[in-house]
Amino acid sequence: MHRYDTHRKSIGYLLWIFGFIGAHRFYYGKPISGTIYFFTLGLLGIGWIIDLFLIPAMDDEADLRYFAGDVDYSLAYILLTFLGIFGVHRMYMGKWISGVIYLLTGGLFGLGFLYDFWTLNDQVSVRNRRTVHA
Repeated sequence: MHRYDTHRKSIGYLLWIFGFIGAHRFYYGKPISGTIYFFTLGLLGIGWIIDLFLIPAMDDEADLRYFAGDVDYSLAYILLTFLGIFGVHRMYMGKWISGVIYLLTGGLFGLGFLYDFWTLNDQVSVRNRRTVHA
């Protein structure tokens, strides 16, 4: 597989709608600023508006940084954003045990859900590399 087009601008803009929680920043592999957005409601809305214009550059950077493969980053992030506390994104990646644990514990009481926002890009990239090398 090739190393491009791992993330989509359309999904970035969809997650931007929920930008006050930093979803689009996490999607593009920016967990520190995503966390800041989460706790400041998108830098009180100012950063959120600015990001409307920064998404194309963030998308290009993510496409260069992450490894494409069988697991789709966009679908994984949509599942995480909307169904993360139920572990659906983990089940999608083949992590059935932790997915069921998330289902039974509300995403490990919300902490695992936040952890996955920080690490999902790397989790998907590792999974995609293993699939290619298997």
